[in-house]
Order: sequence, then structure tokens, then C-alpha cells
Amino acid sequence: MNSMTGHGRGDCAQDGFKVTVETASVNRKQTEIAVNLPRELESLEPRIRDEVNRWIARGRVMAKVSLHLGEAGYQGRALINVPLAKAYVSEIRKLAQTLKLANEVSLDVLLRAPGVLQPDDALWEADNFWPAVEKALVGALKALVAMRTREGSHLEKDLRLRIASMRRSVARIQKAAPEMVNRYQAQLRERIKNAGLGMPGVDDDRLLKEVAYFADRSDISEELTRLRSHFEQFEVCVKSKEPVGRTLDFLAQEMNREINTIGSKAADSLISREVVVLKAELERFREQVQNVE
Repeated sequence: MNSMTGHGRGDCAQDGFKVTVETASVNRKQTEIAVNLPRELESLEPRIRDEVNRWIARGRVMAKVSLHLGEAGYQGRALINVPLAKAYVSEIRKLAQTLKLANEVSLDVLLRAPGVLQPDDALWEADNFWPAVEKALVGALKALVAMRTREGSHLEKDLRLRIASMRRSVARIQKAAPEMVNRYQAQLRERIKNAGLGMPGVDDDRLLKEVAYFADRSDISEELTRLRSHFEQFEVCVKSKEPVGRTLDFLAQEMNREINTIGSKAADSLISREVVVLKAELERFREQVQNVE
């Protein structure tokens, strides 16, 4: 079980440059990926998204890529545009003759002329940086997943506590349910007595019909069975190596439906108190499930 929150960082050096990738993730129902890249590396965004999708199944993931000069500095090359330099010399000499000026052209002047001294543009192609970006990205994603796993172990412990508490409430309800009809019959006879009406006998047909109707209407055995089944499904989920957040969210909805039905069918104070406990624990369970991948 993994959490959807975490962060990670990865670095890689290449050709005098250092690539740093920082990743962070937060809760989302679906997968969302936001990539922040320097202008020179913008064309790498699809590859970065594909790599993130291979590591993350759910949540909003932010990946920021930074490009810096390494400690050794940039050791790149420069190119001299010789034909352009010759053209500059020719034109400058023509201009000198026209203006009757000295026609000496220094190397310093030529190197300052636009386009004569050119950087090795091939180095700045984004594809050349992909190996370093990929290595730094994988390092950041590994750290991110490791943190999400650690957070997930804490979530699992808390969810187990909530399920254990709900199991105890269900056990108490199961124990109290058989006596619910007897308590209802006693309360009904007490109300008849307090109303000053004639006390019906034990075999009174009207009383038996009322008690039988109550017993049928308040039967919660199916709901309790389904609740226990949901608890077992939770145990299966936490043992799975696959993302289980959506499954747990669905289980929480189903448990809520069963608990509400028990609360509406069981007109009994003891069971009603346990229903309140179940709802409180389930709400905490649902809040934590929102953090599960």
C-alpha cells in the first residue's frame, strides 16, 4: 500500500552541466502530471510524462527539471565561420578604400563580428541531454516512490486500527441483535400497561403479529454478513502489490451503505450506539483512504 504524497530528487552530470530533477506528489482521484522544464529541454516533456506514468498510478505529480553549469564548468567547443570572416574582410577593405581609411582588419574585430564565432549548437539539442535527464528523473522517482511506500505503511496501520474497531462494534451488534425482539416485546407490553389498557396474554394474536412484524423489519443479519465480508476484502487489499486506493474507496462506500441500513432497521438503543461508533470510525477510514494510491 502506497500513499499519494511524497517527494524525491535526482541529479546527473554531463558535458560540464548538471541536471537536477525534483518530484513531488499530492492526492488526486486520477493521475495528473505537471512538468516544469527549461526552454532548451521543452521537447523532452512527452518522454518525462511517459516515465512518470511507469512509476506512478494515481495522484498529481509535479516534476521540475533544472539545468546548471557543473563544478568543472562548460568544456564545450566553438566554431569559426571562415567563409563569413573572409566576406567581412573583403567588405571592410572595400569600405576602407571608399572612405580612404587604413584597411587593416584585426583578428579581434573579426571575432566580434556577428556570426563569425559560433557555439557548438549541436550540444544544445534536447535529445543530447535526455540520458542525463532520464537518469536524474529515475533517481527522483525512486526516492518519491520510496517515500510514498513509507507513508503507505503508516496509512495501513491506521486503517487496520479503524477496521479492528469496526469489527468489535459489529461483534457487539451481533451479540445484541437476538435480544432486540425480546426487548421490543417487553417495551411494547410496558407501553400498553402504562396506557391503562388490558394486558394481552403471552399468546395474544395481535401482540404476536406486531412482534413478528418488528422482527422481520429489523432483521440485520444480511447487513452484518456483508460488513464482515467487506472487512475481509480490506485484508485482501492491503496484501496486494497493486494500487488499491480506488478499491478501498469503493469498499468504504459499501460499508457506509450497510451501516446506514443497520441504523434505520434496528430500533434499539444499544445497537444505535454501536452504529454511531461505526459511522465515526468509517469517516476516519474514508479520510485516510483518500491518501492511498
